[in-house]
Amino acid sequence: MREIVVLSGKGGTGKTTVLASFAALAENSVLCDCDVDAPNLHLLLAPQAEEAHEFCGLQVAHIDSEACNECGLCVDACRFDAIHDFRVDPLACEGCGLCARVCPHAISMHDVLAGHWYVSRTRFGPLVHARLRAAQENSGKLVMAVRDRARKMAQEANALYILSDGPPGIGCPVISSLSGAGMALIVTEPSLSGIHDLERVLGLCHHFRVNPLVCVNKYDLSEENSRRIEDYCGDAGVEVVGRIPFDPDVNSAIVQGRPVVEMSDGAASREIRTLWEAIATRPVP
Repeated sequence: MREIVVLSGKGGTGKTTVLASFAALAENSVLCDCDVDAPNLHLLLAPQAEEAHEFCGLQVAHIDSEACNECGLCVDACRFDAIHDFRVDPLACEGCGLCARVCPHAISMHDVLAGHWYVSRTRFGPLVHARLRAAQENSGKLVMAVRDRARKMAQEANALYILSDGPPGIGCPVISSLSGAGMALIVTEPSLSGIHDLERVLGLCHHFRVNPLVCVNKYDLSEENSRRIEDYCGDAGVEVVGRIPFDPDVNSAIVQGRPVVEMSDGAASREIRTLWEAIATRPVP
């Protein structure tokens, strides 16, 4: 079983578009959407939910108004300015628990529903995905819950691949998506911001000792910047395994909510097929 996570240093590079096509091309795989803050893989796979589970993130303080004598210890202790008129603002509370330690008589910590995670069926195999509620944190913990379930399902089904759509950037949910993966495919674009953020996510892969590969999406929109990316990757010892051209068929497929390899045999679709063959046959380092 191989776990392949598709990342991007920034949003909008085409990461989910590539991963959805991989899902259509792969055989015997489990799919995983690790972008729990803004999931969108389901828009291309039309999943049918079979399980729904609650996720509780950080705890939030609660003041018992009947037990509180308004001494002010909690107000002085809180460094997040989350207590006003001896009531806790749940959006400002960071769940540190200090107020409950200085006043255990009147203050207690309570779990808060932060989101849900799901197990769904798609025409390409099972999908584990989630959605964090607005203003909730601890998305890295939710990503780990999603990945753990995907791994268990893959082991039970003797799946060949776990295909994970990672979140953009280099923050906590990206770290949770990347750590322990067998391979990372970084989808970038030939823009200055794309080059900058590619450098950051490559540094993250090296830190966690995950073998990175790079794909330049819409490379022909700026062949000069594409050459800069290839030169940078060559100097860093990172292989560029894909160069996907701009293709209007991609937008048409997205509008219809389907992977582009299902809808077209155009230039982008052919390159994605070649890219998948190169990744699927690559030996695990």
